[in-house]
Amino acid sequence: MRKISRFILTLGLLLVLTFWSAPGAFAQTPTPASPQIRITQVDTSKFPQVTVYVSVTDANGQPVGVDPSAIQISENGQVMKTAVANGTGGQTNTKGPGQLTTMLVIDISGSMATANKLTLAKAAAKAYVDQMRPGDQAGLIAFDTHIEVNQPVTSDHQILIQAIDSLQPGSDTAMFDALTQAEQDLSSINGRKAILLLTDGMDNRSKNNADSVINAIGPSGLTISTIGLGNPQDPKSLQGIDEAGLKSLAQRAGGIYTYEPDPSQLASIFQQYGTALQNEYALTYTSPSALRDGVNRSLSVSLTSGGAAVAAQSQYNPGGVLPEVPSQSWPLFGGILLVLLILLGLPMLANLVGHRSMGSRKKSRIKFAGQPSSSAGPAPQKSHVKIK
Repeated sequence: MRKISRFILTLGLLLVLTFWSAPGAFAQTPTPASPQIRITQVDTSKFPQVTVYVSVTDANGQPVGVDPSAIQISENGQVMKTAVANGTGGQTNTKGPGQLTTMLVIDISGSMATANKLTLAKAAAKAYVDQMRPGDQAGLIAFDTHIEVNQPVTSDHQILIQAIDSLQPGSDTAMFDALTQAEQDLSSINGRKAILLLTDGMDNRSKNNADSVINAIGPSGLTISTIGLGNPQDPKSLQGIDEAGLKSLAQRAGGIYTYEPDPSQLASIFQQYGTALQNEYALTYTSPSALRDGVNRSLSVSLTSGGAAVAAQSQYNPGGVLPEVPSQSWPLFGGILLVLLILLGLPMLANLVGHRSMGSRKKSRIKFAGQPSSSAGPAPQKSHVKIK
């Protein structure tokens, strides 16, 4: 009876503690009305200075204006002191995250010729160009079996629109190769960079794959957002799309995936993407681990809004194979290296001295007359003396 009573008492205490602590836990869960925060790009090209691009949107993907000082960044659990790199973000943002560079990557495989899809895709791309801010720039890559850079990155709207108008449908799909080309073309550009991919089919011609595309994202970072146009229920047909693959690619590259069965809605999707990119927050801080040691750093961004805390998690790697040496430690490092070289050379020096010593001993041996020579040839005959 006592055991039963103790069990009931213990269970009751556990239930009380659980419900007592529940409100605190629930307060950390964002409600549908809470803003959604995402880390879209981490730029470590000027490491130990790190620039983190943050998107704050509502449930419909529309930018939400917040005070940048309310955005808190932590590296490996330690809160960082941040500064706003460009603009203010959100709906009050007039500059956004500085210059925005977008690479439009558009599928022109044979299936894009059906249902007027390519025509509507071209109209959507032109709508995106029309809403670009002064100073923003974009490029255009089209792909089927082959990859064609129709227009390198430029801020000239008219040239971009001419390149979009020139697109013609082709044959099969080499999507990953096109993304790899886009990454290479953006690698030398600083600031906020994004790839917008529109495809209605599955990759069936690329030499690259999803992993190589993700691994090719450099230290300056970029995001890849994908738009699926087709029938996700029939991925093996000409009208199908690999929705799971496009979702995974966007998630791994910091972007978002959108499925649109109606090509006539593409223009609004492109415009929504553009608005979201232009209203991100760019925050910089100095990493307390200042060496490029090749070790991953965990990164979290949190925002307190309306009493509900929302957060996003990510990680970055500063690169580097061997630990770097701070400039003030170079004399010490040089001294240690010199001592190591001397220690390494001592055995070799001892060996060399030993060999020379043995050689000199061999040369100093005395040869007596009449002693056979070690060299080849007949031994000298002994002379005989006759006495009369």
